[in-house]
Amino acid sequence: MKYISTRGQSPALSFSQILLGGLAPDGGLYLPETYPQFNDADLTALRGLSYADLAFAILSRFVDDIPAADLKAIIDKTYRADVYAFSRAGQDAADITPTLKLKDNLYLLSLSNGPTLAFKDMAMQLLGNLFEYVLTKEGKTTNILGATSGDTGSAAEYAMRGKKGIRVFMLSPHKKMSRFQTAQMFSLQDDNIYNIAVNGVFDDCQDMVKAVSNDAAFKSEYKIGAVNSINWGRIVAQVVYYFKGYLAVTQNNSQKVSFSVPSGNFGNVCAGHIARMMGLPIDKLVVATNENDVLDEFFKTGVYSPRGSANTYHTSSPSMDISKASNFERFVFDLVGRDSDKTRALWAKVDGGNSFDLNADGYFAKIADYGFVSGSSNHAHRMQTIRDTKAKYEVVIDTHTADGLKVAYEHLDANVPMVVLETALPAKFEDSIVEALGQAPERPAALNGIESLPQKFTVMDASAADIKTFIVKNV
Repeated sequence: MKYISTRGQSPALSFSQILLGGLAPDGGLYLPETYPQFNDADLTALRGLSYADLAFAILSRFVDDIPAADLKAIIDKTYRADVYAFSRAGQDAADITPTLKLKDNLYLLSLSNGPTLAFKDMAMQLLGNLFEYVLTKEGKTTNILGATSGDTGSAAEYAMRGKKGIRVFMLSPHKKMSRFQTAQMFSLQDDNIYNIAVNGVFDDCQDMVKAVSNDAAFKSEYKIGAVNSINWGRIVAQVVYYFKGYLAVTQNNSQKVSFSVPSGNFGNVCAGHIARMMGLPIDKLVVATNENDVLDEFFKTGVYSPRGSANTYHTSSPSMDISKASNFERFVFDLVGRDSDKTRALWAKVDGGNSFDLNADGYFAKIADYGFVSGSSNHAHRMQTIRDTKAKYEVVIDTHTADGLKVAYEHLDANVPMVVLETALPAKFEDSIVEALGQAPERPAALNGIESLPQKFTVMDASAADIKTFIVKNV
């Protein structure tokens, strides 16, 4: 299995060769040359497997340069009940991603039982163990540079803390995460963790990461790695839980299932797209945005028009406060027939601060073939959805999951199960839950008082030069 760049000007590489990096040298994103296919017999064989065994059955199709026994050991080390212990009352932690039925044909897929209470743990815990394995085997070190709008940062830091040969430099928008999210990251005192609060929005942080990644000489000299969802390892790990969700709500492989996915950087729903391309019987992939609705706009009009920092809104679902969806390039590459010249031309416009329109050449008309639909949500919708979900089902959800559920209702089909991907446990967004319900959400006892712990972080302007200087001083 080799991996190619969406922009077509980088050599095809193996899984381990692309694991530690983010962007390809030509600025594109890696994808497999072809998607492995799962037929009816394959899907039947997956039924009844544990999450770890399911993950191995899928990931082993993508990874052929790590011995199977080693890959299995890494996966078994990752997907354990004690790692994903924060399940809701009545759920089995050993299930890793339990399914919660709200009503007939409407489910929540619980993805937030890991150490940071967010779905990012599902991939990041695996990535941390893969990084350590590859670095140890090759006798190398890496300096991870990442950007977060709230959940990626803590998931990465908890996965990488104390890992041999790894330093983490994590950028986040200053004072634009929830108090809990901020405390999860900034309270870590590990010597290999560096938190940088950037004066700006998430997109400014992401632009800094891309600027450093595009400096090939600096990236090589300082061994810059990536954990954002531009990293293929993140995406492929998330493919697994689409299979898990599908198998949990169907009895046979003739049934299609739809998924509603709270979306900001397009990584989570991109994994669903890949699962569908692999043969998983997915009907609709519902892209649910908040007020930062660039993706909803595209799927309704065919025009992709990223917004600048000044027009990116700070909302009560802050992990989705993103106006430049990094992983969107992966889908567009498939949409345009894997034409790297076309993809490169489109992103030359985006990187230049412009929009592109896929109507004229007929590509927008093909979107329906990939199952994508979309919708948006705002603060009032979130509050009402949280209240309604508690009243109807005695279930408390976080603000991002509320966006996903609100938009899911708009695309329900009585004959097709709809699975809403949970984003985080409500404890991460206590202020919003109190506003909606008048009471604080349940919090794991181990995380009580986290906001009062000492915090360690550095404030920085949005400058690629400044973050380079900071890295040089701390490696």
